[in-house]
Amino acid sequence: MVMIVANKSPGNSPKTKENKIIGIRLRCENSGFWEPIIRKKTKNCKNTINAPIFILERLSESIAKYSNTFSINIFVNKIENSAFTILHQPVASKKNIQYICEECGSVFPHKVSKCPECGVSGLFVVETEIEKESRGIGVTSMPQGEALEPMPISEVPTKHSKRLTTANQEFDRTLGGGMATGSLILIGGDPGIGKSTLVLQTLSTIAAAGCKTLYVSGEESAAQVKLRAERLGAAGSDMMLFCETSLSKILECAEKIKPQVMVIDSIQTVYSEDLPGTPGSVSQLRECALKLMVFAKSSGTVTILVGHVTKDGQIAGPRILEHMVDTVAYFEGDKKGQYRILRTVKNRFGATDEIGVFEMSSLGLIPVQNPSKVFLQEGELSPGSAVSCTIEGSRAMLFEIQALVGKTSYAMPQRVSAGVEAKKLTIILALLERFAKLQVSNSDVFVSVVGGLKLEDPGIDLPLALAIVGNARNISLPPHSIVIGELGLSGEIRPVSSLDLRIKEAHRLGFEKIVVPASGKIPTVKGIEIIKFARLEQAVEWLLG
Repeated sequence: MVMIVANKSPGNSPKTKENKIIGIRLRCENSGFWEPIIRKKTKNCKNTINAPIFILERLSESIAKYSNTFSINIFVNKIENSAFTILHQPVASKKNIQYICEECGSVFPHKVSKCPECGVSGLFVVETEIEKESRGIGVTSMPQGEALEPMPISEVPTKHSKRLTTANQEFDRTLGGGMATGSLILIGGDPGIGKSTLVLQTLSTIAAAGCKTLYVSGEESAAQVKLRAERLGAAGSDMMLFCETSLSKILECAEKIKPQVMVIDSIQTVYSEDLPGTPGSVSQLRECALKLMVFAKSSGTVTILVGHVTKDGQIAGPRILEHMVDTVAYFEGDKKGQYRILRTVKNRFGATDEIGVFEMSSLGLIPVQNPSKVFLQEGELSPGSAVSCTIEGSRAMLFEIQALVGKTSYAMPQRVSAGVEAKKLTIILALLERFAKLQVSNSDVFVSVVGGLKLEDPGIDLPLALAIVGNARNISLPPHSIVIGELGLSGEIRPVSSLDLRIKEAHRLGFEKIVVPASGKIPTVKGIEIIKFARLEQAVEWLLG
């Protein structure tokens, strides 16, 4: 699509008789930017080059062979007509350009500074609008033979109600008790954290049990996948391997094999020939995920999508990708560490915020049967350490939180937190200064949750406060004690949810004392001492004792 426009130059003298090209600029139709490609200084004009008018046709013919997304704008100083245009192919008009928000997937005909749907600024992708005949998959690709008339929900048949176990207790817990038939699962995480290892182990175990499985690799060759499977001890299974990135070939292979479980590793490498754009673009991700969703629902195949993440830890691509799938799970933790945490942030077939704890070894990811012991220190606690209990999905899990308070050497004291929100740390420090008379305005404060856990439970407020006080005063909490409680802005200790599950988990692991809020329903458990406090200053006085 090459357009050459010749206009009069307003700055040249009307006495000049010959036609002179005073500027040739290259314009990208997608971005709208102009780039000068020919410049020459003369007395009459700063950017002038002498050339006969027929050079316009030759220039347009030569560029038309190599480019279909740029146009040439050539200004001349004098032509009989006010404008001279040579148009070999129609240039894409502005109505064929659309702006897509990377956060929520909303489409706009013109560029906006802030998305009115999700409120995010600046995250927009410029894309050529897809033609009607290739836009979407249409209703013809939906499952055939199903009733299209409305019917009472009580009369809807549930032919696919049995779950498929993965023989991995932690993975099954994360998915809500196993994989639901026809579900679409999205697993994300940092590179090298164990996404491909987990799905490869799962497919190998399921295939050994007699289920048909298909592993589609778009990033590795067949030899590379086999070498990794041999290292994990999964090369001897009947798992089918297909290295392909074309979506049409993948669906054709899946319809032929009819697997019960299929893995796409990764969704960012898959592309459809019917759509413009490179693999991983907004349109490709949206349409490929939609076609895979239709295939999973119509065939009953459990489809697992492995997704890349951005530097912020979010799935790369439009936010609509997470809305389309049934389950979204993220890997957490340091990839150089020993343990990995798989957290579910969305699950249509189970509880959200459920976690599975795995240990990375030479044989792959091994499920951890008792995660509470993993995140606890053996022996007595040191000053600045506190043990608490949090609820992750349907599981009560104990953890250790540590604090370090030291004199600052900077004009502005540092406040660093790992696993805890920085704003929560700021609020707790303000509460300690106000009600516990602990001066930390001239001290650096560092807080960390052992094991790489990321906690948003309000019940960690009180243990965090006592850990800071203990490190500042060099006092340890009593042995075999656990602290649970939420702090209000007026210094009161508020009750937390599922307190009975937390106390039972602490008692199961041998804890003898537990500090809880005075208000709320407190269960009675034999063999454990319940210590109640209503105010923050009361708990601090008990610690300083």
